[in-house]
Amino acid sequence: MFASHALVMALAPAPSGGIGGFLAGPGQFLPLVAILVLFYVMIWMPQQRRAKEHAAKVSGVKRGDTVVMSSGMIGKVVRVEEAEVGVEIAQNVTVKVVKSMIADVRARGEPAPANDPKS
Repeated sequence: MFASHALVMALAPAPSGGIGGFLAGPGQFLPLVAILVLFYVMIWMPQQRRAKEHAAKVSGVKRGDTVVMSSGMIGKVVRVEEAEVGVEIAQNVTVKVVKSMIADVRARGEPAPANDPKS
C-alpha cells in the first residue's frame, strides 16, 4: 500500500502556485544571478581598477623616477622608450626593461631607508 502511494506522489504533477511554483520557473536562476553579481563586484571590479592604476603609473614613468621591477630589483630610470625603459640598477650598469614588468613607480627623490648608506 505504501509503495503504490509513493509512486502516485512521484508521478503526480507538482502543484502550481506558492514557493514551489515560483522556484520551478525563472526563480531557480536567482541564486545563480546573485552569485554572478557577487563575483563581479568582489573580484572583477577591483582587478580592473588595479590594472588601470598600474597602466597609468607605467605610462607616466619619466627619466629620474625610481622604479621597482617585478623581480624585486630597484633602479633609476635613465631612458624612456615606447615599450621599454632603461633602468640603472648599479653605478654604470643599465638594463632594458619592458614597461609592463615595472611593478611600482616611486616618486623622484623619495627618501632612502635609515639603514642604507647614501652613496
